[in-house]
Amino acid sequence: MQFMLGVFQNRKLQPAKSALPPRRYGVSKSLATLLVLTGLVLSAQQAPPGSPDRPYLLPEANRLPDVNQQMAMRDKQTKQQSFEAANAERKKQIVDDTAKLLKLAADLKAEVAKTDKDTLSLSVIRKADEIERLAHNIKEKMKLMAGGG
Repeated sequence: MQFMLGVFQNRKLQPAKSALPPRRYGVSKSLATLLVLTGLVLSAQQAPPGSPDRPYLLPEANRLPDVNQQMAMRDKQTKQQSFEAANAERKKQIVDDTAKLLKLAADLKAEVAKTDKDTLSLSVIRKADEIERLAHNIKEKMKLMAGGG
């Protein structure tokens, strides 16, 4: 027995090793802080108790426009409708004028073919002027339709 006692006396006693790592208070504090912050964020994102299925809108977002804003909206809508109506009328006029322009151009071509190469009649010059005027009017109407002023 003495032999055994001597063996144990020579050895230094060491504490038994645990299967769990030593506790680190820094990690647990940061984990607790993270949980608290997550809880605060989640509670801030919840809808008010009265309407859990719809988002909460501030009263300013739900208010009706005042009289001046309503009048401005009506004016804008009326101007848009009148602009669209005027554009539709201009489009109809452009279609009619281009058909007339095509007819005049064909008539002018036929009349020029009848004359000899050295002379032009007064009616040919008048038709050319009329075609020019009509083409200019069509161009101006197209500018107005495009909103060019």
